[in-house]
Amino acid sequence: MEAVNQYPPTRPGYCPEPSRGLRLCADEMWSFVRHKKGQRWLWWVEDAETGQVVAFVFGRRSHATFGRLLAVLAAAGWAVEKWFTDAWGAYEACLPTEQRQTGKAPMQRLERKHLTLRTRLKRLTRKTICFSKKQFFHDGLITLFIFHFFF
Repeated sequence: MEAVNQYPPTRPGYCPEPSRGLRLCADEMWSFVRHKKGQRWLWWVEDAETGQVVAFVFGRRSHATFGRLLAVLAAAGWAVEKWFTDAWGAYEACLPTEQRQTGKAPMQRLERKHLTLRTRLKRLTRKTICFSKKQFFHDGLITLFIFHFFF
């Protein structure tokens, strides 16, 4: 499991086409560790054109966690032309209004990925007796699944 921490939170080898600006869909997905008060959020972005998952981070549903996701994208050297998001406050506070578009239509593919995760990983189902007891294993399992299934 130590190797899980070595995976970068960005898509290996992904390089957006320089001729077009990067257009990303961003969303977050709820889960929990040990008990439902131990909330854990998966924040991830996908390329709106290709549907490929580009980057992801785990954390709380806060501006700071979205800031970490932005830092991951900045460290990869990717400049984003347009963001497609829901109306969550972190997006409104951290992204310029002219770059952000809210709405459900562009988000459908990313929401479908949420359903795939919840269907394939029992511990992400909302009403279940299966759950993660440790944050390390919770994040590690989801990371391995994302790398195997979406990358």
